[in-house]
Order: sequence, then C-alpha cells, then structure tokens
Amino acid sequence: MLLVLDGLGDRPVKRGKTPLQLAKTPNMDKLAKYGTNGITYPLGPGVVLGSDTGYLSLLGYDPYQFYAGRGILEALGSGVKVYEGDLALRCNFCTIDGKFNVTDRRAGRPDDKTASELGKAIANISTKEFSFIFSHTKGHRGVLIIRSKSASPMVSDVDNHNVGPVTWSKPIDPSDGAKKTAEALNDWLRKAHQILKVHPINKERAKKKLPEVNFVITRGASMLVEGAPLKGATYSGMYGKSVKIQRFEERYGLKAACVAGGALYKGVAKYLGMDVIDVKGATGGFDTDLNAKVASAARALKDNDFVFLHVKATDVAGHDGDWQAKTKFIEKVDKAIAPLLKLKDTIIVVTSDHSTPCALKAHSADPVPIVIWGPEGTVRIDGVNKFDEVTASHGGLGRLSNKEVMPILLGIIGKAPMYGT
Repeated sequence: MLLVLDGLGDRPVKRGKTPLQLAKTPNMDKLAKYGTNGITYPLGPGVVLGSDTGYLSLLGYDPYQFYAGRGILEALGSGVKVYEGDLALRCNFCTIDGKFNVTDRRAGRPDDKTASELGKAIANISTKEFSFIFSHTKGHRGVLIIRSKSASPMVSDVDNHNVGPVTWSKPIDPSDGAKKTAEALNDWLRKAHQILKVHPINKERAKKKLPEVNFVITRGASMLVEGAPLKGATYSGMYGKSVKIQRFEERYGLKAACVAGGALYKGVAKYLGMDVIDVKGATGGFDTDLNAKVASAARALKDNDFVFLHVKATDVAGHDGDWQAKTKFIEKVDKAIAPLLKLKDTIIVVTSDHSTPCALKAHSADPVPIVIWGPEGTVRIDGVNKFDEVTASHGGLGRLSNKEVMPILLGIIGKAPMYGT
C-alpha cells in the first residue's frame, strides 16, 4: 500500500516546526516507530518537480525517459475519450483583467458546479481545420482536446505558473503543424474569453466582488500516438520525443490499482496501465471522503498486489499558504488511516511526491519524509519514533530519490532480481 500525501513536505511555519511536525499523528508515528524511515528527493537534490513527474518518479518511471506531458495524463484521468492523434492540454480557469493580464491563476478556486456550467459554455468551439473539446474536471481544472490532422504537440505553454501578461502559445519547432496549432489555440482562447466574460455566472461573481472565471490557460501539450493506455502505449509531447510506456504489471510483476480523487493521479495510473477505482465522495479537496478512500484501497488489496492511494488536499493547503489547514488535514488523514495498521501481510509506505511549502505557495526542491512499515521480519526497525521531515532524516533509509523507492520495495518483498550468481 503506497499512501501519498500530495505536497506534504514543508518548511517551518510556527515555533520552528513544519505543519507535519505540529500535527498530532499517532498512527503515522506508530508506522515510523516500527518501520524504517528516511527522506527522499522527488528526483534529486535541487530539482523541483510537478505532481505529474513526481508520481512517475515515485512509481519507478524516470520522468526524463517516460514523461510526455501533463495534458495526456489529465485527459486519461478525466475519462475524456482520447483517440490516436488527439492533442490534449491541461487547463486552468483563471481571471484576467481588461488588458489580458492574469490576476488569479485559479480564478478564486470556483466550486465544481460553477466551473462545470462555465465549461459547458465553451465545450465545443471549432474552427475550419481544428475541433476543440473542453471538459471540466475538478474545481478550476479542465482538459482541452484538439482534434485535427494538423495538430502538433510542439506548442508552448500559456500557463507559465505566474500572474502577469498572458503568454500566448507559440510554435516551438519550425513545422507547419506547430505554427497552425499555436495560432488555432490562441484563437480558441480569445473566443472562449468572449463567451466567459459575458456569462451570467461571471456577472453575478462581479457583483459579489469574486474573481471572474473569464479565461483559460493551458499547459503540457501531449498526445496519444499509438496503442491503448491500459495495454501500454506510445505518446509524444512538446518535449520533442516519443515515449513508450511499459505497463506497471509487466515492469514489476505486480497487479496494481489506484484510488484517487483528482484527474491527474488517475491519469498517471492509467498511463502506467493500473486499474483505477472510483470512490464516491473522493473529491480531491478538503471535503474528500477519506474513510471511503481508505476502505476502498484496503478492499483493493484482495485482488491486487500493489495499491496506490492518493490524497490531495495537503498540496492545496500548501498552494494556498494556509499552514493551519494543512496541519488540520494531516491530522484528519492520520485518523482515517487507522484501519490500514490492522492489515495483515501488507507493506505500508507513507510519503509524498514533493514539498509544497506554505511560505512559497508553490512546489520546492525540499525532500519529503518516507516510512516503510510491514509485518515482523519484513523491514528493519531503525529507532525513529515520529513521522516528519526532520526526524525521518535520522532513519535507516537515509537520503534517497523517489525513483529508488520501487527498487527498495521490490527488495523487501523478495522480487528484486539478483545481479551475478
């Protein structure tokens, strides 16, 4: 069981302690006390990763080799039908002013009902050569599919992760397809803005002095080139390379499933050929039904060798700069995972994909804690008795990178190959 608290790592916020150090976590501390601990860098010291590359690394797929782009992962995870040759982009609803300056990258985090209604208004805008299909996923997030024989993933991101002037899409190679795709995408963005800015929902939000949800920013252009995702597939993206994915089960000999609320995390799982288990009430937010997710993940172990259980809101709190909310949610997760400690013949891993310090409101290169716990005789007990970023650094795992986690787990369960005779 791999439990990942997204963006868990942090920096001191009060009395020299991080939100995880401040939180009361008796269950995670019990895992630490009877397990082996360490700190892990998402990819290596000084490297800041996105969640997409962070999870590929954690699941043993080097992002430098196996990452095509964010768009296709969001599309796979959102349930949008993706055909070979479709170009997919991850989208944010955002707020811009009258001079096309982004003032809020998440448009005040609109609720699902609001964002869904606005998504319907821009769901199908087409040009002569390009068809555009927009699908809302969760909160301010969405997926844009561009369908055309001319579509190319070699276009730049519109979402540059900063406020300020809109960075319109540009071709990043000299091909005619890239030029046409960038031009068509920019045209779509302008048309979507014209529809959104006069929508009754935004007129009402303006009256209430709420950020208007009046523009879309895109990133991570990538496409399915050939194959079916659940059987292994080839993808290409704006990084100028084709990526052939070997399914998780073929790579490790472990039948795997994923329990998650957000589209990206489901998408990473599908990208690697895992089964995705949908759980009612799994929202990817603070209101997610943690008890239902934990119960579903535990049941999944009956039919699977490996279960990836994802929790998102720790990252949301980090991005919002709200350390109190992060601390409170960590405590909520700790209570919810109590049933996992009663599992038999099960290795439990608790860690994160990256740090999202509240002071930065963004991902950082800071390492994250990791604990591996199992039945007696499976893991060494290293003397660490608390699960947090500082205490874990004194543990038996020492310092490692996320891409080393799967080989370590394979060694623990006796599936690591022998080198030599």
